[in-house]
Amino acid sequence: MRDFDINVTRSTGSHHFKVLRRAGLIRQRYEGTLKLNTLRRADLEQAFPGLLDAIIDAARREAAR
Repeated sequence: MRDFDINVTRSTGSHHFKVLRRAGLIRQRYEGTLKLNTLRRADLEQAFPGLLDAIIDAARREAAR
């Protein structure tokens, strides 16, 4: 599991995660008071083959600059 910070207000972050969840791109579950988000990679790959790998590769190339 990866933890990351997003540089937006709490309400904006909540809205974005809600949109992603409704679009079927993430799954949310609660552990105590934590809300955990998981990418639905298989569903994303089925809908948009190769998209996620292309984004990850582009981000790696950009980070290497």
